[in-house]
Amino acid sequence: MLEFDNVSKSFWTGKQHKIILEQASFRVELGQSLGILAPNGTGKTTLVNMMCGLEKPDEGKIRRECRISFPLGFMGGLVTRHTGNENARYIARIYGLDPDYVAAFTRWLCDIHEYFDMPVGTYSTGMRQRFNFSLLLALDFDIYLIDEGMPQTTDVEFNRKAGRVLFERLQTATTVIVSHQPSTIEKFCNRAAILRDGRLYLFETLDEAKQYYDYTS
Repeated sequence: MLEFDNVSKSFWTGKQHKIILEQASFRVELGQSLGILAPNGTGKTTLVNMMCGLEKPDEGKIRRECRISFPLGFMGGLVTRHTGNENARYIARIYGLDPDYVAAFTRWLCDIHEYFDMPVGTYSTGMRQRFNFSLLLALDFDIYLIDEGMPQTTDVEFNRKAGRVLFERLQTATTVIVSHQPSTIEKFCNRAAILRDGRLYLFETLDEAKQYYDYTS
């Protein structure tokens, strides 16, 4: 379970005080994937980062009683002077997983050949994206967080292979997708909410949320 209890979050942009959330309360139960529709500039990424603990709320409490992923496409904690193989094994130990399995899965999925045994700091941007995403999919979470859909790389074959793995994983896991496009959340979510002007409005169905979102856009 992931629960927000009267959570507020804001920050100073240099010109104005921007409110991301104001006393928001909601719960994500396992098995009940949630899609959150939010126009650009409303704080989608900040909301997702609070869910996984990358950012703290100004007020209120966030309870995490299950394993929650980092946002797909993000992976902190990499040591650039270490190889992909060493990083994969290190992350596996942090999460209490089998280092051999995580390293082998990541090597297979990212498919960067000999670079897997070279320092991550030598990777191109594309190779690092593939390594990060492959490493995240090698880990096992109860709730996966997706900010604006699946990250895309310039490698078409990798996108296809990683997309297939992600789709299979999300059939049994719970998903929270935050996006400005209703079509992005329709594939995996059975509930929806709308984030607008610091308020989170919950709806029982996707259709109700889309109608309200289109009406107020």
